[in-house]
Amino acid sequence: MASTSTSSLVSSKTVVSLFLSLPRTVKSSFLSFTPASPSFKPLRTRSSNATKIDEVTSNILDEDMDQIRRLQNGSDVRGVALEGEKGRTVTLTPAAVEAIAESFGEWVAATESNGNGVIRVSLGRDPRVSGGKLSTAVFAGLARAGCLAFDMGLATTPACFMSTLLPPFEYDASIMMTASHLPYTRNGLKFFTKRGGLTSPEVEKICDLAARKYANRQTKVSTLIRTRPEQVDFMSAYSQHLREIIKERINHPEHYDTPLKGFQASIVVNAGNGSGGFFTWDVLDKLGADTFGSLYLNPDGMFPNHIPNPEDKTAMSRTRASVLENSADLGVVFDTDVDRSGVVDNKGNPINGDKLIALMSAIVLKEHPGSTIVTDARTSMGLTRFITERGGRHCLYRVGYRNVIDKGVELNKDGIESHLMMETSGHGAVKENHFLDDGAYMVVKIIIEMVRMRLAGSKEGIGSLIEDLEEPLESAELRMNILSEPRDAKAKGIEAIETFRQYIEEGKLEGWELDSCGECWVSEGCLVDSNDHPSAIDAHMYRAKVMDKKSGEEYGWVHMRQSIHNPNIALNMQSVLPGGCFSMTSLFRDRFLEASGVARFLDISDIDNYIGSQS
Repeated sequence: MASTSTSSLVSSKTVVSLFLSLPRTVKSSFLSFTPASPSFKPLRTRSSNATKIDEVTSNILDEDMDQIRRLQNGSDVRGVALEGEKGRTVTLTPAAVEAIAESFGEWVAATESNGNGVIRVSLGRDPRVSGGKLSTAVFAGLARAGCLAFDMGLATTPACFMSTLLPPFEYDASIMMTASHLPYTRNGLKFFTKRGGLTSPEVEKICDLAARKYANRQTKVSTLIRTRPEQVDFMSAYSQHLREIIKERINHPEHYDTPLKGFQASIVVNAGNGSGGFFTWDVLDKLGADTFGSLYLNPDGMFPNHIPNPEDKTAMSRTRASVLENSADLGVVFDTDVDRSGVVDNKGNPINGDKLIALMSAIVLKEHPGSTIVTDARTSMGLTRFITERGGRHCLYRVGYRNVIDKGVELNKDGIESHLMMETSGHGAVKENHFLDDGAYMVVKIIIEMVRMRLAGSKEGIGSLIEDLEEPLESAELRMNILSEPRDAKAKGIEAIETFRQYIEEGKLEGWELDSCGECWVSEGCLVDSNDHPSAIDAHMYRAKVMDKKSGEEYGWVHMRQSIHNPNIALNMQSVLPGGCFSMTSLFRDRFLEASGVARFLDISDIDNYIGSQS
């Protein structure tokens, strides 16, 4: 027998390298292999090989768990559901969705049990083309958790929450499948109980549980559901709920049931091929409104006309054109899942961002004088003056619609009346509507005020309520990508933002001061609650007010924050002086980013390009 030379042996390094190069399914099968024959005797290998295989196993499990955890997007879950985005692979797979839905069902059973036996969970979805396949995964996961599922079909995010409250449905929990205004290739999940939307820490717990389930399953193929869930028509009940609110609050003296009948002009709705078409057919039309000129009402998960987003310029410009062409009283723009909205007045003026917050503030402060209005910290100094001049108080808080809404809930618990919480993105909630961010409900309140003005003899449009809102002379939003491994991006982002705070506190940026953002127990630049029950921090951020050297007056602000959605840092700024944004950006780059060394792990090309375009 020929002897075996050392050179012919396969090294442990080669073994591990070959193993790592195998497809994931093959590696999983190998790691979970159990010999059928009791006489099977494994080949003896060096202990170092076994150690390396153990390390590989651990790495695979860690990678699987990280894949699920990275799907968390603040208080939501989001990911790529379809191929088609350059440089992005599918991350929101049916198997991942099933694990998350199962974990949500178990979490609801453990924390929200009604004592009546089986947990009942509803599912709604927007028209995205991946919705059907992923819905099956949700139902499979809920079944694994022992929940009884109900299929709402095409729905809106606010309707999913309301399905936990409105009789006779009153489900224990609900899931909305949507990725809001993101491309058709994306999808996601939003979670509700009777208390409202889940918080970021709650979703983090669910994703951690799902990550362990996903990593330990030998197969990553979602299970088919054995029985179809019961289909329910909740949207009709939700539409009737909105109609009754409009009828009751307008209380039309001549035609109570059709209070929108007789308007000389129409209400144009742009649903963007999302879920918002129901508002035209099942709410406005049945109240007697003329909706001629409405746009893109039919659901189409490819969103062929424009992004369904009230902040989108194309969406607003097309709605504006239809309003003017049809001499409409009002134009309405919904995002895909109708938790946000924007409007256009009868003169064609777009009302979104600060303008929409001002409009809603004007309406709410009429009904609730002295109320505190909570917004994110990217709103203008002019909006603060607008609110205070009408007797309100303005609480600037952390960016993130869930943060803003939760702050309003907290203020009310502490005895501070807060009836409106609204983010510049268009997410807005009112106390009277369960603190729910509902784009349709916001439009309902605007329509009610519009009709009341008309009944009182006013010929002015809804835009007249915000004619005195002062707008900033300049504004800018810039982004800096974090140059690190995905798992290290959050820590690097925190490092950059905390260094920004330190530089300001040490006086290294002359004329810059951390903004305490009002008198509602918010300190240290919208980051730390100094009351007895501070909220958990989902993303670090600071706002600095910038003073003019000559006058000592504030002329602008800079807001630096960690993105919840992506591994980057957002920089927002506004100025009431010409050239103010250029000056602030230049100082930020030269005296902070470069001087502190933070620029070494940030892509500051967006900053450089902005400075170059302004100089």
